[in-house]
Amino acid sequence: MIRLMRASPTSILALVGALAVGFAVLSGCAPSSTQSDEVTPEIVAVNPELATLPDIPVVQNIVYGGTAESPLLLDACLPKRDDDAPAQNAAGTGDDAGTAAGPTLEQPDEPLRAAIVVVHGGSWTRGDKADIAWRAVCQWLASAGYVALSVDYRLAPESVFPAAIDDVQAAVAWLREDEQVTRFHIDPTRIGAFGGSAGGNLVALLGTRGSGDLTTASRVAAVVDLSGPIDLTGVAVTDDFIPVQLAYLGCATEEDCPAAIGASPNHLIDPSDPPFFVGHSTVEKIPLAQAELFVAALRDAGVRTEFVTVEGALHSIAMLDADLKSRIIDFFDGTIGTPSDPLVQPESVG
Repeated sequence: MIRLMRASPTSILALVGALAVGFAVLSGCAPSSTQSDEVTPEIVAVNPELATLPDIPVVQNIVYGGTAESPLLLDACLPKRDDDAPAQNAAGTGDDAGTAAGPTLEQPDEPLRAAIVVVHGGSWTRGDKADIAWRAVCQWLASAGYVALSVDYRLAPESVFPAAIDDVQAAVAWLREDEQVTRFHIDPTRIGAFGGSAGGNLVALLGTRGSGDLTTASRVAAVVDLSGPIDLTGVAVTDDFIPVQLAYLGCATEEDCPAAIGASPNHLIDPSDPPFFVGHSTVEKIPLAQAELFVAALRDAGVRTEFVTVEGALHSIAMLDADLKSRIIDFFDGTIGTPSDPLVQPESVG
């Protein structure tokens, strides 16, 4: 049973039916409220869109934060050089990369690249940056010309909110350090984020937590959220997901959970937030109403928002097919830009 603001089962079924209809996008007009572009995914036995790409190098287990006893790690998926040669690095691609000098991607004759922080799902309690499907996502974004960085973060129930989002924000701030800007040959003003499921919640928080300049500290300039739980206060939640939320929030009951507001991106929106791309299936395990209320709040605040509803029950990155991937790359290209854009190298890069 889906619970929507404690509404009756009859009203819930009516709402879900209405949401599944989809909305046509009016060419040349700004979308309003929860208007979305509905697509039908191509269903295959094994999704070839989540296959890894052997020609895209990955530098594993780079330390971005944490402690000596419990380091926080990320993997860097590196785009090819403009001359079609794979990007080179000093540390190799082994598990010892975090303790070595690390990748050096400085390419003085090429424009700086935009970067995308990739945040895996797993109900905030499991998952890993190196899970095969998430590795495929990281390499796909790198194949489009972006420096993609897939991050691990502390997991519940051992580490409850706000540990995970604090870690993801720390990764963005680390990426903006002069050393990393030079190391990855990136433009620190063009950092985006991509996440699905619990990772969708975290990148949505990354986009809405804080305000103002999108080019400093832990702010990001574009966000792609797939199937993210958006409101954790008991709104539009299925009964079986309530214990998952409570474990992540460190709460015993819904009624006594002050952390829920701070973990709900729709409660943190302001007009300075970055452009969003929100993708959600029509009848999946995270109710479509979560995405609907988020998109409505973003658009009401004047935040540029693209909304795609995918017919069916596919969740998070399982939705990815060639069409949706193309839409997402177009979104990133139109927000944080492509590597071919003429850029001025910032003074902080030597």
